[in-house]
Amino acid sequence: MAEDWQPGADLRSVADLDTDRLARRGYPEAVYCASKTPGQVRLIAAGVRDSGVRTLFTRAGQAQVEALLAELPDAAHDPDSGLAWWPAGFPEPTGRQVVVACAGTSDLPVAREAYLTARVLGRPAELVVDVGVAGLHRVLRRLELLRSAGCVVVVAGMDGALPSVVAGLVAAPVVACPTSVGYGAAFEGLAALLAMLNACAPGVAVVNIDNGYGAGHLAAQIAAPAP
Repeated sequence: MAEDWQPGADLRSVADLDTDRLARRGYPEAVYCASKTPGQVRLIAAGVRDSGVRTLFTRAGQAQVEALLAELPDAAHDPDSGLAWWPAGFPEPTGRQVVVACAGTSDLPVAREAYLTARVLGRPAELVVDVGVAGLHRVLRRLELLRSAGCVVVVAGMDGALPSVVAGLVAAPVVACPTSVGYGAAFEGLAALLAMLNACAPGVAVVNIDNGYGAGHLAAQIAAPAP
């Protein structure tokens, strides 16, 4: 049990859950767990349980996951990405496929966050790993899959060049997600972010550094079935 957990504490002292978001927007609320104490996460999880509304939990570390599972033992959790969601399982997929292309294995935690977010939000999705620009033949081998997508998420660190390459090969919109992976001059993802913002191929939208959740969410909206 988390040390700062106080039974009977008032949820409103730490959060005001947006339980109407799913009905209002068609997509559930996400709780950002980084910087929250385990006790705060547990209190929020209890509120989610009481509301009965599907919710995602992003950037959840081990202590926060334990607090979450104390109130929502049937929640799903992916330790590689830090993403958890309740109820567990994925909805029946609708809309067009989202393909998440991950430049390197070091980018995989962010890519998995994007991939799982798209799945939880109801899109068919596939994850393609280790197709960075150091070996362009690897991208070309997956070209048929990339071109079948309604939206492609490209996750890359280092020089951040992969989104431009992919956007020049596919008709679908590309959501570029820079990661903080790289040596000194990568400036913890800033170099990749600037490269993606300056992509010469049109049709590239860029989310924040390491924001796999935001990339997966945007892709799910783009690939949603027509109303």
